[in-house]
Amino acid sequence: MVGAALCALLADAGMRVALIEAQARPLSLEAWDGTRVAPRVSALSPVSTRLLTRLHAWPAMEKRRVTPYRFMRVWDAEGSGDIAFSADEAGVANLGHIVENNVTLAALNARILEHPNVTPLYGARVEALQTSPTGRWLTLDDGRQLGAPLVVAADGARSALREMAEIDVVEDDMHQHAVVTTVRCERPHGATARQAFVDGQPLAFLPLTVNGDERYCSIVWSVTPARAKTLEAMSAEALGEALGEALDYRLGAVEVRDKAYAFPLVQRHAQRYVAPHFALIGDAAHSVHPLAGQGVNLGLMDAAVLAEEVVTAFKRGAGWGDVRLLRRYERRRRADNATMLALMKGFKTLFGSAHPGVLLARNVGMSGLHRLVPIKRVIMRQATGERGRLPQSCR
Repeated sequence: MVGAALCALLADAGMRVALIEAQARPLSLEAWDGTRVAPRVSALSPVSTRLLTRLHAWPAMEKRRVTPYRFMRVWDAEGSGDIAFSADEAGVANLGHIVENNVTLAALNARILEHPNVTPLYGARVEALQTSPTGRWLTLDDGRQLGAPLVVAADGARSALREMAEIDVVEDDMHQHAVVTTVRCERPHGATARQAFVDGQPLAFLPLTVNGDERYCSIVWSVTPARAKTLEAMSAEALGEALGEALDYRLGAVEVRDKAYAFPLVQRHAQRYVAPHFALIGDAAHSVHPLAGQGVNLGLMDAAVLAEEVVTAFKRGAGWGDVRLLRRYERRRRADNATMLALMKGFKTLFGSAHPGVLLARNVGMSGLHRLVPIKRVIMRQATGERGRLPQSCR
């Protein structure tokens, strides 16, 4: 999603872009199956929505499936701590939208595949990355070579291009796996995203509206690896019972509508984002714990900021692959991403502690914060992406 967004931003500015994608064929809007909910979803912030609207992808997404949420409820299942957020308090129409990743990617693909400035290369893998005085050369697995003043790696948390560029990464194993699935609850979600900390492990019920039915939710439960294995092996009935009990049946009985998928959670942060004629964006630069749902929003902001810096240089006739220019992108994004990584680690530590003093402090703190509307408003503005100097494409 992040690489496709960058591709569209650069192409719209008149730049020629080659998109190299290992998948054999692009995910298309026509092939989207609305009867099945994809297991991987994102909580897109209002700022990310503005970017996708600017790229003319949002209307196509709305025609498929996007679910706005106006409220958020977070509580500690081990105590009395409970805090609620609302769009009205934040002064926005919605706190965000829950969208299946394949909907977002298909809509962006539709934009870039029809663009005359984009050369899509599907079913291709990069075998080697080399440096030249004027840029970088890529060697593909079929022997083709491509040269460009700038290569951008948007190839995920285990980025092969990042390794080829010899950029080190700091890894922080969260000692958790995220278990994801789709459920249908007894009661409607009420446009509310819910997150409970159960034994210090965050369980999110993210609202989905499927064919007008507001009783669907996408589940993300971050648990120990052993617990994840147990949850994966459960029958649908047993898993539904476990989910309902963990949420204290706030949405009634829970019916599991898909298998459970688990993947390990490791926070990663590249020690640098750029090198001469080379840049990292999205998960290739940083991967964050999903408890705040900020991963794709951080990545989309990377794409928007990098595009703004590169396009400005391109229009001025300056060297848009020059590392001095690329460092401006790094300065604008690294601090924000590092702050979010630290916050997620802090939350995990805070809610993962069973110490009575910590339990009391976090419950008193949550309940006290619930009554402090001005401070909550600041927090919500941050969560909706309204922080720092936004690129023009996101305003």
